[in-house]
Amino acid sequence: MTPFAPDSSVVERVEPSPNFDERTGLARPDMIVLHYTGMQFAHDAVHRLCDPKARVSAHYVVLENGSILQLVPESKRAWHAGVSSWNGDTDVNSRSIGIELANPGHDFDYPDFPPRQIAALITLCRAIFTRNIIRPENVVGHSDVAPSRKRDPGEKFPWKRLAQSGVGLWVEPVPISNSSKLGPGDSGDKVTDLQKALQQYGYGIEVTGNYDAATTEVVTAFQRHFRPAQVDGITDNSTRETLRKLLLARELQVLAKSQQGTS
Repeated sequence: MTPFAPDSSVVERVEPSPNFDERTGLARPDMIVLHYTGMQFAHDAVHRLCDPKARVSAHYVVLENGSILQLVPESKRAWHAGVSSWNGDTDVNSRSIGIELANPGHDFDYPDFPPRQIAALITLCRAIFTRNIIRPENVVGHSDVAPSRKRDPGEKFPWKRLAQSGVGLWVEPVPISNSSKLGPGDSGDKVTDLQKALQQYGYGIEVTGNYDAATTEVVTAFQRHFRPAQVDGITDNSTRETLRKLLLARELQVLAKSQQGTS
């Protein structure tokens, strides 16, 4: 691919990937999807993201030392989300910007994300916000949009720190306690309400009233993002109430923005 000018001054260098095509639908992306590379060495991950045979890519890679590489122009559709869904849309690639964080992931001891790397990611996301309208709840992880396939960026990812810096939506998780639980094999109105709430937030889940394997996967993804202290796919009071708080926080943000628009 021909080299291109980076979209942001925070980019250290461009490593052009041929793995992209044209966006469909929205004129501009309205999501950011965060990933980890899941490979032992960052240079191998960048090579794969630029390999036409691999048919995967991302717009950006943030290295452990905070360096930022751009692989695909923001105006193009990078191939990072795969089979995925968010807010009923199954072409997540067309509506999102994909950012890979160099981290070996769960298969290679899953180290913590270095503070310098997270600081660079926050700076990059803020720069993206200057060019695109992205609501806080649309800053998500790969596991959020593909819960049956993916675990990244994982339970160690510091979502709270990002939200405190204006990137994404976060509420303090409700403490874990002994409470009534829902899990595989359960069915009925409580399961239906849970599925509706997860769907309302954006997760791709079918409302069946049955706590099936797909529901377990979505609850696991939700916990990995918003209640990382215990990721087990079982819905306890902490999971339910944290989800309720998130939906309320989102509504309050929407209301505040609408009031700003009419003032």
